Amino acid sequence: PRYRPDWASLDARPLPAWYDRAKVGVFVHWGVFSVPAWGSEWFWWHWQGQHNATYERFVRRRFPPGTTYAEFAPRFTAHDFQPRQWAQLFQRAGARYVVLTTKHHEGFSNWGSPVSWNWNSVDTGPHHDLVGELGEALRESNLRYGLYYSLMEWFNPLYLADKQNDFKTQSFILKKIMPELYDLVLKYKPDLIWSDGDWEAPDSYWNSTSFLAWLYNYSPVKDTVVVNDRWGRGCSCHHGGFYNCADKYRPGTLPDHKWEMCSSLDKLSWGYRSNMILAEVMDEVSMIEELVQTVSLGGNYLINVGPTKEGVIVPIFQERLLALGRWLETNGEAIYESQPWRVQMENTTDTVWYTSKGAVVFAIFLLWPRDNVLCLSSPIPSPDTQVTLLGFGGTLEWQEHPGKGMLITLPYMLPSPLPPQSGWAVKLEGVK
Repeated sequence: PRYRPDWASLDARPLPAWYDRAKVGVFVHWGVFSVPAWGSEWFWWHWQGQHNATYERFVRRRFPPGTTYAEFAPRFTAHDFQPRQWAQLFQRAGARYVVLTTKHHEGFSNWGSPVSWNWNSVDTGPHHDLVGELGEALRESNLRYGLYYSLMEWFNPLYLADKQNDFKTQSFILKKIMPELYDLVLKYKPDLIWSDGDWEAPDSYWNSTSFLAWLYNYSPVKDTVVVNDRWGRGCSCHHGGFYNCADKYRPGTLPDHKWEMCSSLDKLSWGYRSNMILAEVMDEVSMIEELVQTVSLGGNYLINVGPTKEGVIVPIFQERLLALGRWLETNGEAIYESQPWRVQMENTTDTVWYTSKGAVVFAIFLLWPRDNVLCLSSPIPSPDTQVTLLGFGGTLEWQEHPGKGMLITLPYMLPSPLPPQSGWAVKLEGVK
């Protein structure tokens, strides 16, 4: 075996190259929480873990007295789930990988887990293997498949007993978590495992290092699988494959480790909410800004949608994803397979960000300059420097900036009362 079950050894494993090259992924939060479709995917916890009065009132108003969370499961029908349509949408969005919640903190598994009797999507609700069906469709579309898996389960008696024992016992791990993780890997051969729900206990309780040693040494995906950093209290941002650090994490400066920014189109929730309003949905400009800033700083961008209980990705989410895809069709050359440049952003402004590929540098500007002249102080031009605008034919004129850097004359934009949409990329060849 190449890797020992300790962090020093596991952290030395090189990250499979496909992940850094991919840059863009789609996250999908789908489960029994899509039935109440209210508040957030933490519905059960707010309702019965915290006894939050607004959640209790919501259930009283909408459901018969004495309703339990388990009674929501049969209503999680996935009647309109079309995995191929999802895969086509994600592909058109420019995603190179997709991460699905196989099980959130509620413990309901979206496949026929052998140790989750009657609390899984095959025995109840959809009566389908959602993990398997989506995986098949994604692979037909040449998309990489990631599986999100929550280690903890709020109300699982085995977990609660271990917690009571200060995590000195491991019956939840041995009877539930390990069998499920091995089952997911052997059955679906994921490209990525996105672990979560780890923060209450140390990695020694979760058995993280032995599982990862098996994954890297013996599993069917040992050479290609990528994992994140949520494997126990204190692991985040320190151990594992790529780092998530925290939801919606923005480092501000270039980290020295591969990382990922996960963000959600619904600014208030990861799961679907039936009462979501337009102002709560991220707009195209913010999405492109997040993507550009993330990739310039060496990160991957994972954008989340929450489907309905029927399995519909609502039109406003589709529209946003397709807008991202259209932008990437024009500007993807500056994003996919790129590397951070020696300068990540113009020091004068955070509206110009850089990426690079070999000797080629891309300057991505988020605001169109008023006078159609783009001023860049970081690149050092040479007599051979050539400048093109992605999505626009022909080369652009440029001159050396009296101070330092260069002034680039952009194509003339028609006057319009509205500012043009966000994000254009100039390709600079022959600069230092």
